[in-house]
Order: sequence, then structure tokens, then C-alpha cells
Amino acid sequence: MCWLKKYIFGIFLLFTLIPNVNARDFGRPADSEEIKLWDIDVRPDGKGLLAGSGSVMQGKKVFEANCLACHGEGGVGGIKNQLVGGIGSLTSEKPLLTVGSYWPYATTLFDYIHRAMPYQAPGTLSINDTYAVTAYILNLNGIVPNDIELNRNSLPKIKMPNQDGFVVDKEFIKFMHSR
Repeated sequence: MCWLKKYIFGIFLLFTLIPNVNARDFGRPADSEEIKLWDIDVRPDGKGLLAGSGSVMQGKKVFEANCLACHGEGGVGGIKNQLVGGIGSLTSEKPLLTVGSYWPYATTLFDYIHRAMPYQAPGTLSINDTYAVTAYILNLNGIVPNDIELNRNSLPKIKMPNQDGFVVDKEFIKFMHSR
């Protein structure tokens, strides 16, 4: 019984000596340089796009070397999401969600490829290769011509087939204007 009293006293003593720690006591505010490292998103208006460029032909080569295994020849028939086709199918009985049929902004495609692709090594494509793969996928969907060269100026100007199929939340608009 004596050991039980000592144990309880020890636990009591432990909790009285440990300072009361709240969530506000952890971490510190990030400085502007740290925030800049994480501020890597690309907005629909092109804010956040990096300097560089890429062509459809260059994109085909990069796609075949890095994307073909998952997305198939020409963006169709792979083990992962189909990238091409389905334009105009969203209101049909069997909608096909692809870059061409569903995605609202070409800048979102660039952003996603840049941060998350290729699957086995995300973020390893150069900026030029990312513009090129974006150009190739948009070209496969009939959205841009064969001879286009995408860059931070031309990419935001591309109108996607389903761009008007989305409704922007009013709170998001307020947030975007405050940045």
C-alpha cells in the first residue's frame, strides 16, 4: 500500500511541476522569406506563374518520358485518369472528366503538373518542361494549336471549354481581392 501512496504523490507532484502549456505556446510566426517558400500556388489570372516557356512538340517528348506509363498514349488508356476527350459530355448520362472537359483554367493544369507530377517524382519537372507538358495536353484536347509556345503571359489567356461551368464563391472573391 505504501508504494501506491508514493505513486499517487509522484503523479500529483509531476502535474504540479509541469507548466501549463497551451497551443499558443508552440511555434512562432513565419517570417516573410518562409512564407515565400510556401507561396507557390498559381491563380487563374496567372499570378504565381514562373518565368519559362514550352512548346507542344517539346511537351510530347516530356510526356512520353514521364507521363505515358500512367496516362497512356496521347493521354488516353493509361492506368490513371484520362486526360483527353469528353468535351461537351458533362451533361450527358456518362460524363467524362478530363482536362478538356472539366478543368476551368489552364493555369490550374500548370500548377498541378508543376507540384504533383510525375507521380513517382513530384515536382521534378523543370519549369520549361511543365509549360511544355501543359501545352501538349491542351493541344491533345484541341484547346491550343500545334505551334503555340506557352509562358506566363500566354497561359492565363487560354479559355478552357468548361471555364464558365463553375460558379465562384463570393467569399473567395473577397479573399482574392484582399491579397
